[in-house]
This record gives sequence, C-alpha cells and structure tokens, in this order.
Amino acid sequence: MFGTTLTLAIRSIRRHLLRSFLTILGIVIGVGAVVTMVTLGKATTSAVQQQISALGTNILQLRPGQGFGRGGGGPRPPDFKPEDVEAIKNQIAGVTGVAPQASSAVTAIYEGANWSTTVRGTTSDVFKVQPWPLVSGRYWTPAEEEAGKAVCIIGNTVRTNLFRGGEAVGQRFRVGNISCDVIGVLSTRGQAGFGGDQDDTVIMPIKAVQRRFTGNRDIQLMLIGVDQAYSTAAVQASLTDLLRERRNITGGKEDDFNIFDTKQISDTLTGTTTLLTRIVAAVAAISLVVGGIGIMNIMLVSVTERTREIGIRLAIGAVAREVLMQFLVEAVALSCLGGIVGLVLAQLIILALAPLMQVPWTFDPQINMIAFAISAVIGVVFGYFPARRAAALNPIDALRHE
Repeated sequence: MFGTTLTLAIRSIRRHLLRSFLTILGIVIGVGAVVTMVTLGKATTSAVQQQISALGTNILQLRPGQGFGRGGGGPRPPDFKPEDVEAIKNQIAGVTGVAPQASSAVTAIYEGANWSTTVRGTTSDVFKVQPWPLVSGRYWTPAEEEAGKAVCIIGNTVRTNLFRGGEAVGQRFRVGNISCDVIGVLSTRGQAGFGGDQDDTVIMPIKAVQRRFTGNRDIQLMLIGVDQAYSTAAVQASLTDLLRERRNITGGKEDDFNIFDTKQISDTLTGTTTLLTRIVAAVAAISLVVGGIGIMNIMLVSVTERTREIGIRLAIGAVAREVLMQFLVEAVALSCLGGIVGLVLAQLIILALAPLMQVPWTFDPQINMIAFAISAVIGVVFGYFPARRAAALNPIDALRHE
C-alpha cells in the first residue's frame, strides 16, 4: 500500500515539475542556508582554535601598558628588565619557563634580494614555552646565547622571499646593519588571528638584539609557561602581585602592565563564533518555515484541483485514511526532495566559500542528517492539514465538483 502511494506521489510531482520545484524552493534555501552557516561556523571556530593553539597552551603573555597598546594619554609605561624575568622565574610557583622578547623592524638583504621583516630577540626558553619545530638546522647553544652571537633562526616567509625557497641553513645575510648566520628554519605556522604572519620573523639571542638593534636592556614582551598542574588564574594573580610590587604600584592605582591568558582568549573567541553561528543558523531556519507554508499552500491548491479524482477514489472503495496517506506522502516527498537538493547546494557553496574564508572544508554528517530530518518533519506538519482536508471530502460532493 505504501509503495503504491509513493508511486502516485512521485507521478504527481513529475506531472507538474515547475510547480514542484517552486514549491520546494523554500526548503532548498532553508536547508542549504542552515547547513552552510553551521558547517562554516564550525570550521571558523576550529580555525580560531588552531591559531590560538599555535601561540601555545598554558601560556601567559605579559606586556607593558594596557591592552595591546601602551595605554591612554598618560606617560609611557616602562618596559620590563632582565631582573623582572629572574624574579618571575624564582618567585612564582608553577612557572615552567620565561621567554623575554625584544623586537625591532629591520630590512633583511641577501644577494640583491631584500625583505622587510621583524627581528625578535629571545632566549632558548621560548622553544620550551612555545614549541616551534624546525624543518632544518638547529637551535642556538647556551654559549651562543650567553655571548649574544649573531646567529638566527628564520621563518618560512623570510626564507621564501630572501632565499627563493632554496637552502638557507649555513648562509649568511644582512639583518639591518649586521651580518647573521642562519642556523635553522622554522616550520610553517601561517597567519595568526591577531598577530599577522607568524612565519615572517627572524629570531636571534636576545643579547644580540639588545646590543645591535634596540641599544638597551628593555624587554617588550614575556611569554610565561605554566605547569599543567597549576591554575593559570592562580599564577596570573601571583604574577600581578609581584609586578605591582616591583613596579611600585600601590593603593588603587591601575596596573601599567597587562597579562593575557591564551586559554581565556581561545575560550572567548570560540564562544563568540559559536554564538554568532547559532544566531545566523536560526535566522536561516526561518526559510524552512516559509518553505513549509509554501508546501501547505500548493497542497491545498492540489486538493482543489483533484477534488473529482478524490471523489472517484472514495466512490470505488478507498477509505479516508488512504486518501490522507496519499496526500501526506506527496507532501513529505516534496519536502524530502527539497532537503536533498538543499544538502547538495550547501556542499557546493561550502566548497566555494571555504578557500575564500581560509578555513578547511569539512563534511558534518550530524548537521546534514538533522537538516534532512527537519525537512521531512516539515513535510508531515505542513502537509497534514491539506491531506486531512482531502480525506474529509464527501464523495458525492467531490464527484459533482467541476
């Protein structure tokens, strides 16, 4: 019985192809929009998490000033000193390493090629606090770090633009006004969410940068690794107390430094993108309701057009539930067809947009199954009233209908 009813429904759909397509258009748009928004939203969230994780896990970033800038209109907050680094290492429990950084914008030159980049001076602790594997070469030795030798490790962007993608380890090039020996090439990290191209960097021992570029002992940034067994919030509180004491901040004065927890940043950005995805998906889901109303309207028209057919079926022995099933199956078939077309359309849109948004293409079976199931439910809900109306027709009145 069900097979016969389904066959009749498919014949009715094929008989009016253009009308059937216009009927399911709302479902197609609704399913396509919901699946596209949710899938791209999840991909964006995943990309944000990967970018944050590239900064390292369980890391506190310490900067002078307020926010990422230097604060408001007051005096410029002082940078940190090497003594601050030692105090943090020795007095704060749960700290696995402290990597101070001093940086300067420079022009790198090699055999006629030049590239504007940033030279970052730091200690070997940076590779423990914020692991960054090498694709070739080595890290500098403790002796090279202590002596402030002009050795450097470069990012892939610098290697590509200076050495044309060729072998860089063992080569010597100019960084600003000094010659530097390349001892290593870092693996590719790509773009950071708020830090630009992470691969566009030249990393040197901090003493070499302070001596040759900045001309002072100032430290502009610290990366502080926190033991997994310790709460980053507790370490952050201890760090705040220590720095307020060392920087003579008393009473109700505001801090002239800022501590960023990478985990908190990740949680905040993830929560924001997830919320936006849900809002956009909810708005897109309205199209599903509109599509359901369209199906109900067309099915009501179909009942009116086929009143005489319904009367003949009832007159030759069909029961009301069989007529109801026929029109209900037809509505569900239309809705499911719209769901399938919407899913295909969504995947095509995702394939086109994912490269533009620089997020990976992913196929989420769960959201696709849920969207298809909702389209089927909409067919049942909005198709029931027309089907019930058809089943309730009086056979004699239906046969008299012109």
